[in-house]
Amino acid sequence: MYKAIIRPILFCFDPEKVHHFTFSLIRNISNLPGFKSLFKKMYLVEDPKLERELFGLKFKNPVGLAAGFDKNAVLYNELSNFGFGFIEIGTVTPKAQVGNPKKRLFRLKDDKGIINRMGFNNEGLKAAIVQLKKNKGQLIIGGNIGKNTQTKPEDYTKDYLECFNALHPYVDYFVLNVSCPNVGSHAKLNDKDYLLELIGTVQKANLAFIKQKPILLKIAPDLNNIQLDEIVELISETNLDGVIASNTSIDRKKLKASDKQLSEIGNGGLSGQPIKDKSTTIIRYLTKKSNKAFPIIGVGGIHSAEDALEKLEAGADLVQIYTGFIYEGPKLIKDINQALLKKAQ
Repeated sequence: MYKAIIRPILFCFDPEKVHHFTFSLIRNISNLPGFKSLFKKMYLVEDPKLERELFGLKFKNPVGLAAGFDKNAVLYNELSNFGFGFIEIGTVTPKAQVGNPKKRLFRLKDDKGIINRMGFNNEGLKAAIVQLKKNKGQLIIGGNIGKNTQTKPEDYTKDYLECFNALHPYVDYFVLNVSCPNVGSHAKLNDKDYLLELIGTVQKANLAFIKQKPILLKIAPDLNNIQLDEIVELISETNLDGVIASNTSIDRKKLKASDKQLSEIGNGGLSGQPIKDKSTTIIRYLTKKSNKAFPIIGVGGIHSAEDALEKLEAGADLVQIYTGFIYEGPKLIKDINQALLKKAQ
């Protein structure tokens, strides 16, 4: 029904407007009597064989929603009814910011991809906390954190630290987003010496809490093997809890979209099917290079159960979807979990 009727209608309109419309629709329908139970009946797959234990957390199933969809933590309770095992909110920055000028979100229909240059648009730390206090505890929540666009380079760490300390009581794990191509001073965020400083500072803050929360690093899909070797070294030196592989890509090779269309769209991070192989290759490389020394959450181009299984077989412990959720609908979550159960038999 989604792919045959709903998606064709939604894809007739501006992607960002559709995003906000869909949020309102899901929230309003979920509040109607009986619909919460209906969604669960349609999409939720529960079985002990799907459970995963990772960095001290027990996930009901290994299929999560990637950051960027529920930026301001306003819909995670309703989205949990679609069968996700965990949801990552954000990217959250200390101060609210509008992001980059519109139009900034584009579909590549023939490629089953999306290009975005949103620029960390979000309502800020305080607004996210207000929403997270409404958590009904139905599933694990991750907090993806970043810096404000106008923050000076010498204050980057301060931004991450502010988000970390404030969100600590309300999320189950953290993600340091240092790989988004849509923010300024991207180069410094990928410098190993700076990452050592950032990670060390956040880890020190973590120790000040009675209960420590896992901290992961989200990396780009465009890293070469030398850069990936540095990531492995970084994880080893800092004892970071894991990696999310991967963020969006700036690569435009092998796309079905015309050069004219891509030129009109301009800069931005590419997600969806076009980056499936890139992210899987990175997962496989990190797994082999590190001898599976740390957990990996695999994300990028998962549009089918087979895509998810490929990520897991390459070495991912959990997977996340975003663009696939938009193109394939909530049935994708159920398909992946059912495929995992079938494989477990």
